[in-house]
Amino acid sequence: QVQLVESGGGLVQPGGSLRLSCVVSGSIVSINAMGWYRQAPGKERELVAGILRTGITNYADAVKGRFTISRENAKNTVYLQMNSLKPEDTAVYYCNLRSSPRWYLPGGSWGQGTQVTVSS
Repeated sequence: QVQLVESGGGLVQPGGSLRLSCVVSGSIVSINAMGWYRQAPGKERELVAGILRTGITNYADAVKGRFTISRENAKNTVYLQMNSLKPEDTAVYYCNLRSSPRWYLPGGSWGQGTQVTVSS
């Protein structure tokens, strides 16, 4: 059983920054794709950013240039550095672990989510 636990969410003002962390435990496949998704109330869950062990990344157009995904493999942790936050970034952010970077297909293991609220 694989478990993912997100942390780092909170309330920030527009233009502010947050860093989300996701710690993975349990049975883990050696080579994995890890990603961050978000879901706002009444909306579909969407990909924010994904990363492979090779360092190849993929970002949603809405966050390019503002968010950075990274991973620390030795600690089984993936991060999402969020800068220049906008109110439309408000959502629950979820960590995802999957065997391949099929980002737009359902699958993989999910964390419980962490709330990010961007407001004045």
